[in-house]
Amino acid sequence: MDHFAELVQLAQSGGHRFRKGEQLIDVLTAHLGVPAHELPVVVEEIPRHRYVDADILLAGVAGEDPGHRLVGIGGGDRRHHAGLSDMLQHAQLYAQFPLAQPDYSNSAVGPGEQRQTIALGVWLFKRGGSPVVVLQREASPRYGREAAQLEVLSAQPEAGAGLLAELRSRMQTFSVLKGQVVSLAMDDFGSSGAGVTFHERPDLTDADVILPEGVMDRIARHVVGIAEHRDDLRRLGQHLKRGILLYGPPGTGKTHTVRYLLSRSAGTTAIILAGGSLAFISEAARMARALQPSMVILEDCDLIAEDRSFGHGPQPLLFEVLDAMDGLDDDADVTFLLTTNRVDMLERALAQRPGRVDLAVEIPLPGTTERAALLGLYGRELALSRAAIADAAERTAGTTASFTKELVRRTALAAAVDGSVPGDAHLRSAVDDLMADSALLTHSLLGSGPAGGPAGLDEDGFGGFAPPYPGPGPSLR
Repeated sequence: MDHFAELVQLAQSGGHRFRKGEQLIDVLTAHLGVPAHELPVVVEEIPRHRYVDADILLAGVAGEDPGHRLVGIGGGDRRHHAGLSDMLQHAQLYAQFPLAQPDYSNSAVGPGEQRQTIALGVWLFKRGGSPVVVLQREASPRYGREAAQLEVLSAQPEAGAGLLAELRSRMQTFSVLKGQVVSLAMDDFGSSGAGVTFHERPDLTDADVILPEGVMDRIARHVVGIAEHRDDLRRLGQHLKRGILLYGPPGTGKTHTVRYLLSRSAGTTAIILAGGSLAFISEAARMARALQPSMVILEDCDLIAEDRSFGHGPQPLLFEVLDAMDGLDDDADVTFLLTTNRVDMLERALAQRPGRVDLAVEIPLPGTTERAALLGLYGRELALSRAAIADAAERTAGTTASFTKELVRRTALAAAVDGSVPGDAHLRSAVDDLMADSALLTHSLLGSGPAGGPAGLDEDGFGGFAPPYPGPGPSLR
C-alpha cells in the first residue's frame, strides 16, 4: 500500500514523464507563439466524397508559405479517438503524442487514377503573416467519424476563419468529381455516408443503340439538346432542370440507353444511384448542384418511389426524391434520369407532375426490324447471312434485346464446341434451343414471355397471355 501511495504521488507530480523526441504540444506552441492548449480549436467537417478536393486545396494553400511544415502524430490508436483539443489538454499531464510521420491513404481521383492523400497529419504554416495549425483527418467509420475533419488552431481567430472561408470558396468551383461518371455506395461498416467509385465514360455511337425510329431522338433532344442550348434558354427565361423517365419491360435497353446518353454528354458530371445507394438521393442532388452541368441517374426507381397505396404508409425515400427534384433552382443545368420496369408502381406525383418528370418515354420490346438489327449488331463478328438473320428475327417475336444478345452468344458457343466457324446452322440451332418449350424458364429470365404452342406470342410478345409488363395509363402514352 505504501508503494502504491508513492506511485500515485509520482503520477500526480508529473515526475513520471518520459520525453523522447519532439512532442506535438511543444512544436505547436513554438509555431503559434502562445501556449497551444490555451487556444480554441475550430472544427470543419468535409463530406467524404469531397475529401480529396480538400486535400489538394489545403496542400496548395499551405504551399504558398515557403516555410510550411507537415508532421504526423504518434501515440498509437489513441490519436484516432482524440481530437486536437483533447491531445493538447492531455499533453499537460501525459506526454503521449510525439511527432511522427504523417499517415497516408490512396484515394481515387478518376477511373484507374489515385492520389496519396493525408489520412492523419498536421500542417504548420503562415497565412497573411499569422501562424496557423491545421490537423487534417480523413473520415473513418471504424473510429466513429462519418465525415473528414479539418481542425484549425490560430492565435488570431480571423486567420483561421479566413482560411476555412477560402477553402469553402475554392471547393465551389474545383473538384476531381467534376465531369466524371461516379456512383455512390455504402461502405463496409454500414455507414450512412457515401463513398465514391469512378467509372469510365461509355463510348457508344448511334449504331450501337437499336430502338424504334424516333425514340432516341426524343430522349437525346431533351437530355443533350437542352444542355447544348443552355445559354439561349437562360436568355429566354426558360428552365434547364429536367426529369426524364425511361420505362418498359426488363431487358429492353433502358440501361443501354442511359449509357448512350452518357457517351453523348462529355464534360457532364454523372452520379449513378442503384439498389441500396438510392438512399443517397439527397447527397447526390447536392453534388449535382455543385458540379453542374450534371446528371443524376436513378436505376429502378420504383424500388423507392412506389405508390403510397402499396405497402404500409408513405415511403421516406420517395419524399427525398421529390424534395431533391423540387429543391434545385430552375436554371440549374441538372438532369434527373429515372428508369423503371414497373411504371404502374410509381408514385403518381413523381411520374406525371411537370417539373419533376417532364418527359416519359417507353423503351418497348423490339419489333421484327429491331430484332434483326440487334442480331446484326451483336453478331457482327459472325458469318451470318441476311436470310438467316431475318428468319431468326421472325421466330423470336416477343423477346428482348438481352435475349438477342444471349442468342448470339449461344450461336458462337455452338460453333466453338463443333470446332467450326459460326454460321447460319448454328444460329438456327440456337433459336430452336432458346425458343423450345423446355427452355421456358430461361426464356422468361432473359426478358420475354412464354413461347410456342397454341398460346404462342404475337408481335407484341403477349399473345393470349397477360402482359408481363403492365403498361402505363393514357397519361404516359
